[in-house]
Amino acid sequence: MNKIRKAAGMLLMTALLYAPALQAKDNGGVHQWTTAKSGGYSYKYVAGDATKTRFYELKNGMTVILSPVNKEPRMHFYIAVKAGSKTDPATHTGLAHYLEHMMFKGTTAYGTKDWKKEQPYISKITHLYEEYNKTTDEAKRTAIYKRIDSISGEAAKLAIANEYDKMMGAIGVKGTNAFTSFEQTVYTEDVPANAVDKFLKVQAERFRDPVFRIFHTELEAVYEEKNISLDNDNEKVYEVALAELFRNHNYGRQTTIGTVEHLKNPSLVEIRKYYNKYYVPNNMGIIVSGDFDPDVMIKKIDDHFSYMQQADVPKYTFSPEQPITAPIVKDVYGPDAEYATISYRMPGIHDKDALLADLVGKVLTNGRAGLIDLNLVKKQKLLRASAYTDILIDHGYMVLQGNATMGQSLEDVRTLMLGEIENLRKGNFDEELLTSIINNAKKTLMQQNEKYDTRAYALMAVFTSEDDWRNNVTYAERLSKLTKADIVAFANKYLNDNYVVVYKRKGEDKNVVKVPKPAITPVETNRDAQSAFVKMVVNTPTDAIKPVWIDYNKDMQRGSVGPAEILYVHNADNDLFRMSYRYKIGTRSERRLAVLAQYIQFLGTNSKSAEDISKEFYKLACNYGMRVDADHTTITLEGLQENFDKAVALLEDLMANCKVDEEALASLKARMTKARADARSNKNMIMQGLVNYARYGEKNPFNNVLSEDELNQLSGAWMVDMMHRLSGISHRIIYYGPASMTTLTTSMKAAHKLPGMFTAAPEPVQFSFREQKDNEVLFADYDMVQSEIRWVRNVPGYEPGQQPVIDLFNNYFGGNMGALVFQTIRESKALAYATNAYVGLPQKKEDPYMVSAYVGCQADKFNESVTAMNELLNDLPSVQNSISTAKESLKKELETERIMQDDIIANYLIAEQRGVQDDIRKLVYQATDKMNYDDLKKFHAANLAAKPYTYCIVASEKKVSADDMKKCGPVRKLTLKEIFGY
Repeated sequence: MNKIRKAAGMLLMTALLYAPALQAKDNGGVHQWTTAKSGGYSYKYVAGDATKTRFYELKNGMTVILSPVNKEPRMHFYIAVKAGSKTDPATHTGLAHYLEHMMFKGTTAYGTKDWKKEQPYISKITHLYEEYNKTTDEAKRTAIYKRIDSISGEAAKLAIANEYDKMMGAIGVKGTNAFTSFEQTVYTEDVPANAVDKFLKVQAERFRDPVFRIFHTELEAVYEEKNISLDNDNEKVYEVALAELFRNHNYGRQTTIGTVEHLKNPSLVEIRKYYNKYYVPNNMGIIVSGDFDPDVMIKKIDDHFSYMQQADVPKYTFSPEQPITAPIVKDVYGPDAEYATISYRMPGIHDKDALLADLVGKVLTNGRAGLIDLNLVKKQKLLRASAYTDILIDHGYMVLQGNATMGQSLEDVRTLMLGEIENLRKGNFDEELLTSIINNAKKTLMQQNEKYDTRAYALMAVFTSEDDWRNNVTYAERLSKLTKADIVAFANKYLNDNYVVVYKRKGEDKNVVKVPKPAITPVETNRDAQSAFVKMVVNTPTDAIKPVWIDYNKDMQRGSVGPAEILYVHNADNDLFRMSYRYKIGTRSERRLAVLAQYIQFLGTNSKSAEDISKEFYKLACNYGMRVDADHTTITLEGLQENFDKAVALLEDLMANCKVDEEALASLKARMTKARADARSNKNMIMQGLVNYARYGEKNPFNNVLSEDELNQLSGAWMVDMMHRLSGISHRIIYYGPASMTTLTTSMKAAHKLPGMFTAAPEPVQFSFREQKDNEVLFADYDMVQSEIRWVRNVPGYEPGQQPVIDLFNNYFGGNMGALVFQTIRESKALAYATNAYVGLPQKKEDPYMVSAYVGCQADKFNESVTAMNELLNDLPSVQNSISTAKESLKKELETERIMQDDIIANYLIAEQRGVQDDIRKLVYQATDKMNYDDLKKFHAANLAAKPYTYCIVASEKKVSADDMKKCGPVRKLTLKEIFGY
């Protein structure tokens, strides 16, 4: 996976998952903060906290939060700074985000071949940017930038690009990333337990005195990130809504990525000032969850970070917002599907009403039984609708979003969503819903604490939002004290005509001004160089961790109920279960199943309506779903084991006794027609269609859908009959949970009615993979600033013995930020923000591999980007240090990876489809040390070099010319009907 830095604010949409961390006036009960001492360090913890998390404060003010989870030999680190776009200078917006990028460039000790020689160049570049920043004459600015480019080229000869990422890979770290939002800049890594000393040594050096080298190419990556946001209609809607909600606060006054004008005029001096002001220990936290002894870990962290000096951190101040006295209406234009949002200002995290704000969001929408879920989604009055609440430090906001169905205007969407606000204000909801929300909160807390990475994220969010972990621990308890009257009072206080409505309309956005492409000369990356610091870190001995492979005969149990096989893994950790019925029938056998998967949620039985069923599942803190792919139909059920039998009975009753609802079917057909039209406006879906066309040709799995006539003629009676008959088709029961195999089998025999023998599914349609014989271009015109190019090639002949070289090749060539593709196209040539290349494994043994390469770049960089990628596809550079790093990274990941829980079954099913009998990772591990550049070169020559490709291109034909595309091969411009099949 390409580990690109996350775009600003991307994590906000996960707020619902971690909503437990919200302020309460009184926690009460036994969950009080308690002080203890162990290993020579005092710490605080919340009494009764199942996670046993410890909160330390070092002498220099740094917060350290440690939460052991001893399930696998890894740990998740967050190094968090309580600073983001909120504290950007008004004259240099986007600065915190700039700085986040530059924190990966190294220090005086690493990232450089010779710091003494490099330093004068860095100083000259810094001064030139100040001159450039203050100059307005374009001719003079161009001359200054030429000098910046020239001196940067000289400086780059002494730098080692991406040495940080390579070093992390060499010690077995994965998930290297960072993100910036309003009030946080966070650096995240997943670290092997035996590499923690190396990791901490690097981090202590990283934050000691970072050097902002290779700046102008990284700045171009930020430009690309800005241009990506300009092509993102959702981002534009979000920015407009916040700008109106918060006119006096930086939540609305400035964006995390910054303005075009400020991006064009960066200041390394200001970035350094920002670093010195906010990257101080009393404004930082280190959050760790995973396999460690907290007594040992706190001393290690203290030893490495005690050098940091405490300093005063200026508090962000702002003027109060004026009340919104009448609805504010705004329009945003772009090529994506239309929708409407309604946004309300909410209190901040320390306000007494913050918990109520979160609860009100769940009453409106919780995915099953909220007002919007039941009244707008379940009744199909809108194509899609949802709501969420995001509570920040100073203010919060609530957003309702709805997509119109056929024949509706966006004004109709607004009216329908406001109707649910009115229901809230009048108390038109079942008080039992509150009990259901509490039950689901308990389940959510179990899910959050189940894995070390999700637990670490929740703790990090509490730290950066200046919240109290006790609120997380007591979340369900505090919710239980709130009443329906409290909710109604809150709604009448906060949800009136004081909202911002943004209509996302289809059309040309005439306000888009892209960040222009500067003239950048490709720089040296010194791929084969290695600093003394990195050599020392990498070569420091560590305790060995032995890999653990799955034994499909021991780690997973098999059983049966009638003709159905059971695949079972025991959950010894908590009271959660996940179960599925996996049927051997998919859209290749029956295309109508894709519609049935949606129709089932709108059906009731003789004794229960669809709304009743949704409410019951939510009350049980359980959830069901149905999904269909090309070869399988899967019905899933998950939740609390204590309610397992009731949930299974409810699901089985629905499957056996659902009845036709013609009104629901008519509404579904209208919604699907609208959803299909919207999909044709989505550039990601268009690219997915192009790739399928490239792999299979005109008839492919992507467009293997019902035609408009077939959809309109679809019978509800057929679909209900199919659901009734589904359990008679060959399937497996897959279970992960705390019940024993014996108990599960007994439950299934009683509840899951099966025939004596399964009925065979219809013969599936076969799609033939294409052989790329000559270069060709598949083009789709789309109104966008950027251009997206994906190279596609089928390579037949799956052979499990090839997996070691493929895994190593992907690590070395294009699968991460330390790989050749990223280093060349982004770091050296500054052509793209996102780029990758890899060889993908087939789903089934009879399928081919897929060679895939990708560049997302400004349209005016199209030719250069294509040339750069083709050079790598045709000629594999030999970089010995990178090969060694790729091998070490692969080995260490395999040594510390533990496939657990229901992932064991998922891994088995993949292996089964590929005809593999054992855990393939063992073969990869045993072969890694024996491989070298010659093996990679041989594989590259046989499968990538001088081979024909299909170029899948999504771009604006106004910005990328047909002549430029023809340089790649004959161009075929596909219609949307050819791509989508309708």
